[in-house]
Amino acid sequence: MNRKVTIIGAGKVGATIAYTLSLESTISEIVLIDIDKNKVEGEVMDIVQGTSFREPIAITAGDYADAAGSDIVIITSGIGRKPGQTRIDLAQTNVNILKEITPQIVAVAPNALYLIVSNPVDIMTYVFTKISGLPEHQIMGSGTILDTARLRVSLSNHFKLAQKNIHAYVFGEHGDTAFIPWSCADVSGCSLNDYEELLLEKGMIDQPIDREGTLDYVRKSGAEIIARKGATFYAVSSSVNRLVTTLTGPTNSMATVSSMMHGEYGIEDVCLSTITTLGPKGLQGKVPVKLTDEEVAKLRASADALKAVIKKLDI
Repeated sequence: MNRKVTIIGAGKVGATIAYTLSLESTISEIVLIDIDKNKVEGEVMDIVQGTSFREPIAITAGDYADAAGSDIVIITSGIGRKPGQTRIDLAQTNVNILKEITPQIVAVAPNALYLIVSNPVDIMTYVFTKISGLPEHQIMGSGTILDTARLRVSLSNHFKLAQKNIHAYVFGEHGDTAFIPWSCADVSGCSLNDYEELLLEKGMIDQPIDREGTLDYVRKSGAEIIARKGATFYAVSSSVNRLVTTLTGPTNSMATVSSMMHGEYGIEDVCLSTITTLGPKGLQGKVPVKLTDEEVAKLRASADALKAVIKKLDI
């Protein structure tokens, strides 16, 4: 079934998401909305000119009214992170932008599934959940799906193994308090610890995983990319594309998206990422993965860090 997707924000992330989705055969219509009319029209022209090699697709530079009937709305609007700046530093500025956008888009697309990508994504997802008036199953943030991808890249390089065989995740905030629950990581059904021990015994790897170094890589990759090239947009666009594929597919799947916590792991009233079931009807619930006491403490610390920021915001 073909789907309509609206993307709000035609910056580097929004435009790259639009281009990536334009290659998907399941998407039949894309509406790109941005306050900068010239830029959004230029982005659309550029993307459209590359669609002659696929089945017909409608891509337009529109306004909120053009989002009517959208199956999915992706919000990327906001000020981008600058070198040396944390995602949390962006909070109030981007929350103010979200507060302007939300009533306008919800009025015309009340039945869409909403995917929040703007940073700080957990806080933006929380604010949208609070002010939109929509059922929570329609709302999710991109969360730590990108962090999880970065983790799997690192482990794939270490083990010299395809990423698709590695099932390891990043939980918590998409930011400095994110952590890796190693206890639930596995390689095609074999616990990661056992698999690592086997490779070490056979001399197939020289040393065990540097767990602290791996977490450091996951947490700091975004800042390093921004310092080198000014912005991150390819990997996050691929991550969003994966989520859209899941939301438009015939069955549910699982991903570490950000959504409201309701007592899971003793955490309430904050959005962060744990393994979540989602699909064409939106969020279907969090998967109660068993964590160690230390991992639960780290998840709660991540939640507390986000709550401390939320308390300072004008929502």
